[in-house]
Amino acid sequence: MRVKAAPGLMCPKEGKPREYINDGPKGVDVPDTSYYQRLLYDGSLLEVLAAPPTVSTVKTKGGDQ
Repeated sequence: MRVKAAPGLMCPKEGKPREYINDGPKGVDVPDTSYYQRLLYDGSLLEVLAAPPTVSTVKTKGGDQ
């Protein structure tokens, strides 16, 4: 799952207390463990939802257009 810290917070990573998850817009991929679930539940972490895919234009070669 992808998460980021709540605005103004930094949360330590599980098993790496000197590495932090910050509130950057892209978020960080973390495993779905009880540690991160607790941080989500108490509001310290926020889940970053994937952006919906954008429609791209497809160019065709020759033919009818």
